[in-house]
Amino acid sequence: MSRTPLPLTWLYAPGDRPAVVQKALVSGADVVIVDLEDAVAPDRKAYALAATVDLLADPHPVPVHVRIHTPHDIPPLAPLPGLSGFRVPKVTHATDIRRIAEVAPGVPLFPLLENALALEHAYAIASAHSAVHGIALGEADLRADLGVRDECGLDWPRSRLVVAARAAGLPPPAQSVHTDVRDLDALAASCARGRALGFLGRAAIHPRQLPVIEQAYLPTPDEVAAAEEVVKAAQTEAGALALADGRFVDAAVVDGARRVLTLAARS
Repeated sequence: MSRTPLPLTWLYAPGDRPAVVQKALVSGADVVIVDLEDAVAPDRKAYALAATVDLLADPHPVPVHVRIHTPHDIPPLAPLPGLSGFRVPKVTHATDIRRIAEVAPGVPLFPLLENALALEHAYAIASAHSAVHGIALGEADLRADLGVRDECGLDWPRSRLVVAARAAGLPPPAQSVHTDVRDLDALAASCARGRALGFLGRAAIHPRQLPVIEQAYLPTPDEVAAAEEVVKAAQTEAGALALADGRFVDAAVVDGARRVLTLAARS
């Protein structure tokens, strides 16, 4: 099962629309998420599952994840060579993930935290099993659960998620989707805010959002130059490092600088 290093863009496509899924696979997204949950009407769930089984019978150049609707979706999908991971909605307890890991051995899992109870258990969920490769928020349901009316009301939940992921040794989480596919300026501003909070990349619901997300999360020339200075210093010194301007940096800063250079190599 393939994994893309440091993915920045995750594109959702409805599982009951195979033509849309095929377009997503050639959209340039780092990861395609076939959605069997919210994007599919109840009377189309069975068809969406069958179509996804057909899709994943063979591997694809792009990693393909599936957001399941119920655990009953897992057995026909888990053994397929084209599957790269399950996105598990509405996880509230670590036991939810452990149960799924038992029936999907070897499949990377990405729990979605969508209510207050899930947030309270964020670290327990993130560290529940070695199959967990990342965590994310389901912000639409979370907004409704918390009664949040604007973006600032989600700052604490978002930061909570970033801290839980880091504490569990997981990659920084990707932001949840921006639902207005026409307002790309608002998307860029929201991505800038997410990046400041510690997120890395974002899920999308339309291909036109992908370049905006990628640009927002790629390092600037100044950030690349600063990272190069840190990494160069780390190659010649051990322990705490003194830079030319008098700043001291430690191992965590060096690791962050290397991640910046890895991201810069994408462009």
